[in-house]
Amino acid sequence: MTTTSPHTVRFVEMTSTALSALLAGDRPAAQTELGFPLGDEFLTDRAMWLWQYRLDQLTRDPSTFGWLVKLAVADGIVVGYAGFHGPPDEAGMVEIGYTVDPPYRRQGFAKAIVTALLERAAAEPAVRTVRATISPTNQASLATLAGFGFVENGEQWDEEDGLELIFERPSR
Repeated sequence: MTTTSPHTVRFVEMTSTALSALLAGDRPAAQTELGFPLGDEFLTDRAMWLWQYRLDQLTRDPSTFGWLVKLAVADGIVVGYAGFHGPPDEAGMVEIGYTVDPPYRRQGFAKAIVTALLERAAAEPAVRTVRATISPTNQASLATLAGFGFVENGEQWDEEDGLELIFERPSR
């Protein structure tokens, strides 16, 4: 079960060089490294926390590259960023995360991003389950996931985000 979007998204890997440039507040250097202009969403406090977290992950374990944060590009424009929280765990589970830059919200890009993430997960034999965790107050993300066959499977407390509902679905 999937939902459709009028858009197709492709992913461009965020390199450690680009992450470091963003953390230094050097958007031009990050843009040069990635080959795309980046919106203000890439310099928010929340994004900075994420860039540091992912850079630390890459430093600890370079094999996570390819699973972590990527630019979400549609029609040659960066509409947001997305990725997995890491490679599949021992049970074959990956967790998705995505952000759509505000000028591109409510236009179907989140659905296109989720579609692309699910396709990536399904293409990896080690992945059996895809998870998404969402605040119960985030109506936009709850609506985005509704058509993708995710089933609510509990809740958790996240130190950064507070209460989150856990949704899971088979990868294929």
